[in-house]
Amino acid sequence: SLLAGASDIFGTSQNVFGILNNADLKFPIVKDDNGDDIQLSHGVYRKLIESTNRKVRKAAFKGLYSVYDQFKHTMATTLIGNVKVHNFKARVRNYKDAREAATTSNHIPTEVYDVLLEQVHKNLPLLHRYVKLRKKILGVDELHMYDMYTPLTEDSKFTYNYIQAQIEAKKALEVLGMDYLTHVSEAFENRWIDVVENKGKRSGAYSSGVYDTPPYILLNWQDNLENLFTLVHEMGHSMHSYYTSHNQPYQYGDYPIFLAEIASTTNENILTDYLLKNNDEKEILIYILNHYLDGFKGTVYRQTQFAEFEKWIHEQNSKGVPLTAKSISEYYLELNKKYYGNDVVSDPEIALEWARIPHFYYNFYVYQYATGFAAATTLAENILSGDENKLNKYLTYLKAGSSKYPLEVMKDAGVDMTDSSYLEKTFKVFEERLNQLETLLSEK
Repeated sequence: SLLAGASDIFGTSQNVFGILNNADLKFPIVKDDNGDDIQLSHGVYRKLIESTNRKVRKAAFKGLYSVYDQFKHTMATTLIGNVKVHNFKARVRNYKDAREAATTSNHIPTEVYDVLLEQVHKNLPLLHRYVKLRKKILGVDELHMYDMYTPLTEDSKFTYNYIQAQIEAKKALEVLGMDYLTHVSEAFENRWIDVVENKGKRSGAYSSGVYDTPPYILLNWQDNLENLFTLVHEMGHSMHSYYTSHNQPYQYGDYPIFLAEIASTTNENILTDYLLKNNDEKEILIYILNHYLDGFKGTVYRQTQFAEFEKWIHEQNSKGVPLTAKSISEYYLELNKKYYGNDVVSDPEIALEWARIPHFYYNFYVYQYATGFAAATTLAENILSGDENKLNKYLTYLKAGSSKYPLEVMKDAGVDMTDSSYLEKTFKVFEERLNQLETLLSEK
């Protein structure tokens, strides 16, 4: 009762960060791709950091972090305050540490977290290879952190209008069986999808719904390959929700975040395989492979880097080690160097990346992006093997909802997430596709 009564107080650090980061920070004016002045914001930054104009992305990078540098001591205070809350609540509830307290809510043993870190560390040379390839393709003397998000290839020659994308999506997802495909068609034909970009409409793409309604999808459609991936991704979420709500009673009719991204990413893996097998034009293959490798970098490597930082900062506070903006930034910079290797300049600004990541206030949340991506890789391979038993196991996962704990659901689907083998398979796929991309680029 005492702890519950203090919940508003415990949330102060997170609330202060949210207000400061989302409302109070004012970023400078920078130049966009057309040379026009533009007010930098979180949304604008995401667009400019992907610019093919190096001056544009460099200015956006330096402009954004110049503001965080001004407020780094405040940001450190809010983050440390939030960490102290996590550690205090874990201690008074007799958990070993805050990480155990967070993962236990879904009955996830901390070994799942540890196995992830161990396997990512073991496979950092693959990321270093990819970074080196990025440097070579971009043709720069020095590769900087602001060069990590610009596309390696021009936009694909493939363009899809929404009708064409539906046809391609159904072709790719045929491997999931007729029942699955029937419900996908139902979504297309019965207006479960808000497709067209519109004034005042929320940006991005989402799938959501409640127990007794269809799982609705929101898109902001553009005629390109990226939006085909988005459509298939969100359809994965929707079919997960559909199968769960139609096979579980209300109390089990949802699924935890640990399972949420697996179905959507499985669909993306299936689409990637379909596109690679059904195209022979070199530029298209390069685009698809780069899309996969960039997604892997951002989901497996980057989110695990975040998870490692989160583990460290909680451990330091638990040991009574004083934490300051300086000490946090120094550790983060070294961590960034370890992950990206010697072929990228870890710019001093990147030492402050921790200051702008809202997920660090979510209490050991980010590792689930990486484990989910890896589990989806194994599941997609199982489905693509053509083994009907493995497909049925996957459909059982979609139907399970919250009727079992997440690890049990995944074991039933054919993935033991306490064992490293599912991660080993994932890095093997990454290496194979990296090899394939290197070969194609060497032939250009």
